[in-house]
Amino acid sequence: MNIKVIIEPGEDGYFVAHVPSLKSCWSQGKTKEETLQNIREAIYLYLEPEPNELKEDQELVELTVRNSRYSPLKKFSQR
Repeated sequence: MNIKVIIEPGEDGYFVAHVPSLKSCWSQGKTKEETLQNIREAIYLYLEPEPNELKEDQELVELTVRNSRYSPLKKFSQR
C-alpha cells in the first residue's frame, strides 16, 4: 500500500509530516529522513487495532493493497 504523505518545513527548524487520508496522523523530525521514519511509525500505530477492539469470534488479518497505476517511488508536487 502506498500512502501519500505531505512533508513541509516547520516553524522550529524541524520537518513536519502528515497523512491527509488519515485524520490527525502527524509527526516530525530534524531531517526529512527522520521525519519519514517517524511518520511510518505513526501510520503503523494509527492503523493498528487496539487489542480490546476484537471480540472472541473476530479474526484479525492483514491485507496488502497494491495499485499498479503508480510507482511506489513517484513523487507528487504542486503544479
